[in-house]
Amino acid sequence: MDPRSLRRNKQFDTLARYVITVGGIAVIFSVIAILFLIVKVTLPLFKPSSVEELYTLPQQGQAENILAIGLDDYQENIFTINRQGHLHFQALREDGQDAFVDLSSGSAKLVRHLATVEPGLFSLLWEDGGVSLVAIDFRPQFDQHGKRTIVPGAEIIEELPPPGTSSAITSTLIRQDEEEGLLMRVNLHDDNGFSIWRRFKTEDLFGDETVEESSNVIAPPFEKMSAFALTIDGQTLFAGTAGGTLLRWDIGEEIVLTDTIPAFKEAITAMTMVFGSQSLAVGTESGTLSTWMGVRDSNVSETKKLRKIHDLKSHGGAVSTILASQRDKSLVSLDSQGALHLDHMTSERHLLSLQGPHLLVAKSGRGSGMVTLDQGGVLRVHALHNPHPEVSLRTLFGKVWYENYDSPEYAWQSSSASDDFEAKFSITPLLFGTIKGTLYAMIFALPLATFGAVYVSHFAPPHLQRIIKPLVEVMASVPTVVIGFLIALVLAPFIEAQIVALLLSFLFLPGGFLLFVLCWQYGQRFTVVRQLRPGYEFIMVLPVLVGSAYLAYLFGPLVENLLFDGNFSQFLFQNTGSRYDQRNCIIIAFGLGFTVIPIIFSIAEDSLSNVPPNLTAASMALGASRWQTVWRVVLPSASPGIFAGGMIGLGRAVGETMIVLMATGNTPIMDLSIFNGMRTLSANIAVEIPEAPVDSTLYRVLFLCAVLLFVMTFIVNTGAELIRERLRKKYAQY
Repeated sequence: MDPRSLRRNKQFDTLARYVITVGGIAVIFSVIAILFLIVKVTLPLFKPSSVEELYTLPQQGQAENILAIGLDDYQENIFTINRQGHLHFQALREDGQDAFVDLSSGSAKLVRHLATVEPGLFSLLWEDGGVSLVAIDFRPQFDQHGKRTIVPGAEIIEELPPPGTSSAITSTLIRQDEEEGLLMRVNLHDDNGFSIWRRFKTEDLFGDETVEESSNVIAPPFEKMSAFALTIDGQTLFAGTAGGTLLRWDIGEEIVLTDTIPAFKEAITAMTMVFGSQSLAVGTESGTLSTWMGVRDSNVSETKKLRKIHDLKSHGGAVSTILASQRDKSLVSLDSQGALHLDHMTSERHLLSLQGPHLLVAKSGRGSGMVTLDQGGVLRVHALHNPHPEVSLRTLFGKVWYENYDSPEYAWQSSSASDDFEAKFSITPLLFGTIKGTLYAMIFALPLATFGAVYVSHFAPPHLQRIIKPLVEVMASVPTVVIGFLIALVLAPFIEAQIVALLLSFLFLPGGFLLFVLCWQYGQRFTVVRQLRPGYEFIMVLPVLVGSAYLAYLFGPLVENLLFDGNFSQFLFQNTGSRYDQRNCIIIAFGLGFTVIPIIFSIAEDSLSNVPPNLTAASMALGASRWQTVWRVVLPSASPGIFAGGMIGLGRAVGETMIVLMATGNTPIMDLSIFNGMRTLSANIAVEIPEAPVDSTLYRVLFLCAVLLFVMTFIVNTGAELIRERLRKKYAQY
């Protein structure tokens, strides 16, 4: 050979080796980089909450004289309200200004009790029993240079006179609904009873205003009241006693005591409604903190009874204050020793602790800031970093008892029409749906692809091999969106109308095939049958299978009328409780199966065709039939390749998106029924990611779904390679 050609070939070989090496390393690096990216986005979900002290402001006078503190959303102003009714705004920035507002209108009366009605609205109960509703707001203003300034303001929007009762009022709660014209006041008296006052303002078409007032009294219960709370709509009143009893009244149209529960063995010291007013947070003298919710007695009853749903981290002393976040289900609690806890109700996560001793605490409306008052009279402003309190391993993979649920459930619901709902991020239904859809698809595809490969490689005549294999491989080029479109809009309605016929086909098709086999064996006695070329018997069975399917189609309506009263879906629901969804596992089995059949078929056929001819020749020489040779010699020898094809098809089915997105109904339920749909990890990412705000909890949970998909695929492929290698060594063919 010419030395120059030899040298040139070596140079090309060296270049090819380097290019292939660099390309392989680049692929590996790219895969690792993708994994690193999605894991990096996911990790903040599990980072602990943190708090950072920003400002320290000593206050004049005694700390016990201050009743309330607050912080604006921009963390530029704080305010305090003392017993004399003086509101003091303090600027945290150097260019800000302090301000004073006398809420007592110059009188010498003192504030007996102060409560938060809603964010920015406070009720002040004076010593004489009167109540002032005070609105506090912080408005941004911009000068001509675009510089922003936060201007605090306060306004007394309502003055309620003392009620005409003989007993003194110790505390009061106010509820206001401007749209309905409702103003409601619930008072706790020193004789341990409640009084309820309502005022309705309505206007007619001519603008004339009508005012209606009503009042009710709740007699003192058997134990001393120690805490009470009111739902945001003013329809339900909760109370806790010094003996640990929880009471609930329906105070809508009529006052009815609906619950009397001996919940604790010690006094109830603090209560508040969790954001949304569906759950009640209760603190006790021993430091326990729990949430309670109305739960139905049974599936057939609509009556709800209070039950303890969540236990949060206990305090070392009696719980004195519970503050509910106005953005999520987080709770800030303070005990008698001044220790502060931040917990999340749904996830039951203890987010952080802040040692005191603290007397008062308040959070900003956005939840990003917090201000505390310690016993030394020092106000401390903190930056609070708490981005994903609702996420924990339990909420992601375990059962959680959500509001308005009768029991703990696996649930995925990332959004709702209401802002106060609990986000449900359980990935378990998505994992279940992924495995379920893949399982049914493989049950349909694997036998068809494998037996088709066996036929083409060892039974079909050569000219049929040249036709069938390319046709099957062309199936892989069909866009999945087209497959999803066809099975969702064409196949799903057809199967829904012919579901009984489809079920009958599982009997008729095997029956027709067995009948054909018996007839074929009997026909071997005749010369005409024996003269047929090998491989054509499988083609001759096709009309039999088509005829069997047609018989199932004809008998379907008759069987449905005879056994299921003409409506299989209704019969299924009434007798099993399972619903028939048009887009179900049967549909996804056909759709995903059609997608993975070409992959499994192609790899299996290549493996079967590459079995050394001397093995098959030796088997045939010993008297084995073609089927015996395939079953005992060819299939074991080709098993590594067949298994690899099955695993690649499995990985393809796990990651499929468009078909499951269009043909499953995307219902994140956990049910093994073939008549229900599911939601897979890949479809969930496709559905949710367009609406997920960047760096939000939903956004990061979707990246966690991507990590799980990556891990599942890696495990499947690694396991497949290990098993394939063991099979290869066992049969020593490759």
